[in-house]
Amino acid sequence: QVQLVESGGGLVQAGGALRLSCAASGQTFSRYAMGWFRQAPGKEREFVAAIRRSGVSTFYADSVKGRFTISRDNAKNTVYLQMISLKPEDTAVYYCAAGNILVVVTREYEYDYWGQGTQVTVSS
Repeated sequence: QVQLVESGGGLVQAGGALRLSCAASGQTFSRYAMGWFRQAPGKEREFVAAIRRSGVSTFYADSVKGRFTISRDNAKNTVYLQMISLKPEDTAVYYCAAGNILVVVTREYEYDYWGQGTQVTVSS
């Protein structure tokens, strides 16, 4: 079992920045690839970013490329999502997820564990 707890969400003006954190506990964090997903009101949950176990390979949704950066610190059992140039359409609940074996990182069902989410609201 892996427990994931997100933090760092909040209210920010358009153009602003936030850094989300996801702290993991339980099994060895470095065994898992990590992902961030988000769900806006009335919409399905969507992929945002992912990072492989070693942290060398990262993946992004087209909508956030160049604005969001995913990183991990295996010594701290934490994955981060640095978000800059935020837009109102980035408003959503952001979830982190852990997957032991990820073939296609954008697929939700490949992730084994999920956090409870943190709200990000971007005002215009």
